[in-house]
Amino acid sequence: YSGCSLGGFTGCGTVFQLTPSGSEWTENILYRFQNGNSGDTPYAGLMMDGAGNLYGDTLNSGQRGGGTAFELTPSNGGWNFSVLYPFTTCCTYSGPAGSLVMDSAGNLYGTIVGGGNWGYGAVFKLTRSDGGWMYALLYSFTGRNDGKWPESNVVLDSEGNIYGTASYGGALQWGLVWEITP
Repeated sequence: YSGCSLGGFTGCGTVFQLTPSGSEWTENILYRFQNGNSGDTPYAGLMMDGAGNLYGDTLNSGQRGGGTAFELTPSNGGWNFSVLYPFTTCCTYSGPAGSLVMDSAGNLYGTIVGGGNWGYGAVFKLTRSDGGWMYALLYSFTGRNDGKWPESNVVLDSEGNIYGTASYGGALQWGLVWEITP
């Protein structure tokens, strides 16, 4: 399973599955993004939970213009698409660029490239709440020594620490590795 950031009939990206078929592979399109409330440009990879649900995010568009976190759920031989959270960011293509990560409690973590309190990106957590998902801002980059524009995935350790990278900023202005502790 994977996403294609600019594919599909609309050019807004797809989520697809490749299955072996003899000596070749067969492509199955699971979802086509339409540049609307679903978001577009699924730039990062997908994550699958134990029940076979796929989680991903889009870099652009959505209800609030800053991309989306989404879920694809298998259903009767097809897939149901739902937006978990629509992000608000500062500018085009500044939503999530890294894959979502799930902890053992089912919470989702990730980064947005722009937005946050200063427009230089943020680290977030999505928690299931009353049949939906609740957004929590865990850290907002200032663009100074803490870096800016986090485009990568996050990594969680067993102590609840979150690690990632920022593409720019830091002491030498060429990016850095960061850690958030609970």
